[in-house]
Amino acid sequence: MNKQRFPRSPTTGHGLQQRICHDNHRQTPHALAVRIGIAIIFSVAVFPAQAVDFVKEIQPLLKNKCSRCHSGHEAKGGFSINSRNTLLEAAKPNDSAKSLLYQLITSNNPDERMPSEGEPLSPEQILLIKKWIDEGIAWPKGYSFAEWRKAPLAPRVVKLPAAKNGLKNPVDRFLQPYFDKKGVKQKELVDDRTFLRRAYLDLIGLPPTPEQYRSFAGDKDTAKYEKVVDALLANDEHYMQHWITFWSDVFRNSYTRQYHGGNKYRLTNWLKTSLKANKPYDQFAHELISPNTGEQASFIDGIKWRGTVNSSQVVEMQAAQNVAQVFLGLNLKCASCHDSFINDWTLDQSYAFASVFANAPMEKHRCDKPTGNKVAANFLYPELGKVDPKASRKVRLKQLADLMTKKENGRFSRVIVNRMWASFFSRGLVEPVDEMDNQPWSSDLLDWLARDFAANGHDLKHAMRLMTTSQAYRLPAVEPVPNQKAEDFTFKGPLTKRLRAEQLLDGLAQLGEAAAPPAKRPAFQRHGLRNLDRLMRILGRPKRDQVATSRDNRPTTLQALELSNGDIMHKVVQNVGAKWASSKRKPDQLIEDLFQNAFLRKPTQDEKRAAAGLLGEKPSAATVADLVWALVLQPEFQLLY
Repeated sequence: MNKQRFPRSPTTGHGLQQRICHDNHRQTPHALAVRIGIAIIFSVAVFPAQAVDFVKEIQPLLKNKCSRCHSGHEAKGGFSINSRNTLLEAAKPNDSAKSLLYQLITSNNPDERMPSEGEPLSPEQILLIKKWIDEGIAWPKGYSFAEWRKAPLAPRVVKLPAAKNGLKNPVDRFLQPYFDKKGVKQKELVDDRTFLRRAYLDLIGLPPTPEQYRSFAGDKDTAKYEKVVDALLANDEHYMQHWITFWSDVFRNSYTRQYHGGNKYRLTNWLKTSLKANKPYDQFAHELISPNTGEQASFIDGIKWRGTVNSSQVVEMQAAQNVAQVFLGLNLKCASCHDSFINDWTLDQSYAFASVFANAPMEKHRCDKPTGNKVAANFLYPELGKVDPKASRKVRLKQLADLMTKKENGRFSRVIVNRMWASFFSRGLVEPVDEMDNQPWSSDLLDWLARDFAANGHDLKHAMRLMTTSQAYRLPAVEPVPNQKAEDFTFKGPLTKRLRAEQLLDGLAQLGEAAAPPAKRPAFQRHGLRNLDRLMRILGRPKRDQVATSRDNRPTTLQALELSNGDIMHKVVQNVGAKWASSKRKPDQLIEDLFQNAFLRKPTQDEKRAAAGLLGEKPSAATVADLVWALVLQPEFQLLY
C-alpha cells in the first residue's frame, strides 16, 4: 500500500488538515486562547509534574471525542486513531507545536478546529493532549481503538427451518422467519418474462429469444423454473463463455496486456477447460495456489512492475494480497505497508504469508523502509495448520493449498457462496464481499449455504441452482440505496442492476443476428472472450491489472455519452440496423420483431407510432439503426429488473 503523506502546516487548508476539519461549533479565537493560557498557568501552579495516564485520561478523551469519525472502519480525511502508528500521521512525539492534531484542536479558524461535531474540547482537555504529545505519546503495547469483528473459521451446523407455506427451497425456508422478524410483507413473484430474462442473463449472459420465451410461457408444469435453470447450467459452452468474464476479473486474466511478470502463459485456456468441466471449486483453488503448469501459475506470479517498486508491490506480496482477497475475503493491502488501520492484520502477518510464495524468508519493510528483520513463512490462520518455513517453495505452496481447502476452513466456502449470492442478488450476504469479517445480514443462511456447498463436492453449479430456483430469486427487484450501510440493509429481493459490458454488447450482437431466420443465425464471438476496447472499458470492464471481485454498478456521464454518441457504439448499431434493413420486412413487422427480440413483448400503440415515424414508409439501414439505437438505450434493455 503506497504511503500517503499529509501536510503539517497549521495555516493551509489542504491535505489531511482540510479533509478532517469541518467544525460547526463557534468560540471566538481570542476567548479560546485566553482560556487555554489560563489552564496552562493553573496546571503548572497547582499540579505537580507527572506523566499523563493514557488509560485514565487520554483513552476516554479520544474515545468520546474522536473515535466516531476516526476509528474502526471510519478514517475521515485519511486520519485514524486506531493505533499509535496511524495517529502519528498527525502527531509528532515530543513536539506538540509541530503536530497537526494539536494545531487542529487549537486552531483559530472555526472551520478547521476539531472535533467537527459535538462539544469542542475544553482548555483543560486541550492541555492534556498537549502534555501527552510533548511527553512522547505514550501508548500501551497492542492497544487499538478499533473493535474488529472476527468471523468464525470453522464450518457451522445450522438447522434447516421447517417447511411452511409450501416453501421447499432451503433459501426460502431461511428467509421466511427473517422476513417475519423484519416485518417484510410478502410480494407477488415476478412474471415469466422477468424471471426468464434474469435467469438467462445471470447464468449464461445472453437474453432469451422470443421463441425460448414462448416455449417457457406456454409450459404449464410448475417445475418449469427448475427445468430452465437446469437446462441453462447444462449448456457448458454458454456457461463458460459467460462466467469466464467473472473469473478473468478475479484472477487478473487480461487478454491484451501481460500482467503476469514474465510468465508467457495466460489463464484463459485453463479457465475455459475448468469452467466447461465444472471443476470442483476446492480443486480449482488448489491448482491456482499450488500450480503444476505455467498456465496455473499465472495467478500467483503477480506483476513484475518496471522500475523502482514499492515493497508492498513485489511479486510475493502481490500473491499474498491476491490469494487472501480471492479465497479468504480478506484485505491485506494496508497491512502490507504497516499494521493495518482498517482491520487487525499486522505487517508481520502479511510478510509471513508473503514468504510462503518467496524462495526465502522476506525482509520486512515498514512504509517501504527496510527493517533488517526476516520473516519466516506462515499461514494467516495457524490454528488450521502451519506451513513449514524450511520446506521448498513448491512444498510450501502445496501445504498452503491443502490448508486453504481443508474441510475445517469454513471461511473458504463462505467466501465463494457469498460471491455467488452477490452475483445473483446484486448484494452479498456480507458486504463488501472482500471483507468477510463483517457481520452477515443472515449468518444462518450464509453458514448453511457454505456447508451445503462443501457437502456437495464444492459444486458451483449446485450452489447456483439452489439460489436461482428459490422464490427469493423471483421476488420483484428492489432499487438499491446509494451508500447504504450494512446495518441499515434489509433483504427484500434482488436489487436492480445494470448489465455488464459484455452482457449488453452480447445482447446487441444477438439482436443483430435475430434479423435472420433461426436456422440461418450464425454463432458470434462473445464479448467475454474479446480483447478489451474503449467501449467495454467505459462500461465497466476492468483492465485486470488488479483483482476485481465486483464491478461498480453506478452509471456515469461518460457511459451515457459513449452509448449515445460513441464511435464504437455507432458502428455496432449501424451493423445491426443494416442486417434488419436487409431482411425486407414490412415496417409493421419490422417494428414488432425488433420489440420482441429486444424486450420479449409487443410494442404499445404509442411505441408503434413513434417507431413508424422514425422508420418512414421505406425503412433504410440508417433509419432502422436509429430505431435499434433508441431501443438499446432504454432501461428495459440495459437493466436487469
